[in-house]
Amino acid sequence: MIKVLMIEDDLELAQIISDYLASFDIEVTNTDSPYNGLSMLSIDKDYKLLILDLTLPEIDGLELIPKIREKSEIPIIISSARDDILDKVMGLERGADDYLPKPYNPRELQARIKTILKRVDTLNPESKKDEVSNSVFEVKEDDMQIIFQDNSLVLTLAEYDILKLLIQRNGGVVAREDFIYASDHIEDDSSLKNIDVIISRIRTKLGKVDKSRTYIKSVRGIGYQLV
Repeated sequence: MIKVLMIEDDLELAQIISDYLASFDIEVTNTDSPYNGLSMLSIDKDYKLLILDLTLPEIDGLELIPKIREKSEIPIIISSARDDILDKVMGLERGADDYLPKPYNPRELQARIKTILKRVDTLNPESKKDEVSNSVFEVKEDDMQIIFQDNSLVLTLAEYDILKLLIQRNGGVVAREDFIYASDHIEDDSSLKNIDVIISRIRTKLGKVDKSRTYIKSVRGIGYQLV
């Protein structure tokens, strides 16, 4: 589950967005108080992204962004009915990552969240440790091939993305929603059950090469890991 903080004083809109994003395993916590949101960011470091309105009580969203940046590098998507170009420029210059003018389709917001989180994960030095050689698997990214026990696996693009991520995590658990966010070949609105189906197909292909063991383990309630 990906945790997102929202600072929005339109509670009805916040509920609509929260309900929609929940179907993508994105848990949205909303507050209508900018200062409360600032405090929440300081206390809970698990938030992956912030959705920020501009017209807020207590303090304008544009004034809040520098205060956020003093404490956190969390990605910020501005969600505002103010469509003045100056607001957009100031928001981005002060540290926001994106600007989404209201009204908008929640589907577009979900797509932007996916894009930003994927970019952040790519730039994160911690993600580089995932690029580890594996004694059983070899990933040839230029050819988009995965070699398993000296056998080149015939994989769909989605299967390739999923198995590659498992190999990169080097035994770490990968949540189902992470597969969706990491792949350009899995539809954003795919259900988590679709991930289970793709994993099953990969297991079958691995089993044709080595029937002695199962290489992909299910982690109940979370996802999968390579063992």
